[in-house]
Amino acid sequence: MRELRGKAVADALKEKMKAFLERIDEADRPQLAIVRVGERPDDLAYERTVLKNCGLIGLPVRVEALKDDVTTDELLERIRQLNEDDAVRGILVFRPLPDSIDEQAVIRAVAMEKDVDCMNPQNLQCLMVSDRRAIAPCTPEAVMRILEYYGVELEGKNVVIVNRSTVIGRPLSVMLLEKNATVTVCHSRTRNLAEITSRADIVITGVGRARFFGPEYFNENSVVIDIGINFDENGACGDVDDKTVADGVAAITPVPGGVGTVTSSVLLSHVLPEAFR
Repeated sequence: MRELRGKAVADALKEKMKAFLERIDEADRPQLAIVRVGERPDDLAYERTVLKNCGLIGLPVRVEALKDDVTTDELLERIRQLNEDDAVRGILVFRPLPDSIDEQAVIRAVAMEKDVDCMNPQNLQCLMVSDRRAIAPCTPEAVMRILEYYGVELEGKNVVIVNRSTVIGRPLSVMLLEKNATVTVCHSRTRNLAEITSRADIVITGVGRARFFGPEYFNENSVVIDIGINFDENGACGDVDDKTVADGVAAITPVPGGVGTVTSSVLLSHVLPEAFR
């Protein structure tokens, strides 16, 4: 069994971005703007992670910290200013927003070309019609980066995604189709799920159920990409019961240490697309 660890993929992305930024004077480097409303502990933890990763590659960050009582109009005005600021190349709005904020208005307000987290529906629309301007959601792109890094062939392969959300399953299916894979999208109401997944070349799981997928869902040649992040009595784990599955598949991403490890680097890459051309 081959373990498809995310760290090597993330490190490769960071090295490209760091090398690109080193060729630019610090004063002229593009910026990432973080928009945070309030001081939720999980937002602050995520902010620290983003700041650390930006520091590692030399990407300037601007944190727009707003109070809990900010109005929708005030937040929209701040986003408008960031949209018009040429120094800002990416905008990341932490969600969920307070109930008093019109979140739909906010996600549509972020300029499509600066929407590093693919909140604006325009990006999904562009992705669906193969418009090269599209910024893909970070998790699906992280999956694609892992498959590419480890040389997993996609053309003509039978790929099953067990997730139909607009954040993961649907955009990922389009990205795989672009690589000429044959894609089946399954979900919680799919009948005979194990029968479908066990015939696939690649299985991508994202159901949010700890260790739900056992050996019966795979075959000895399966490449398994586990997107799930769950917690049980032993700590963090994925959707796949890796203890019983690992020896019976060709390759698998660990949890933790797999897709999630790559996602934050993918987000930063959306600020610096030139680094990958």
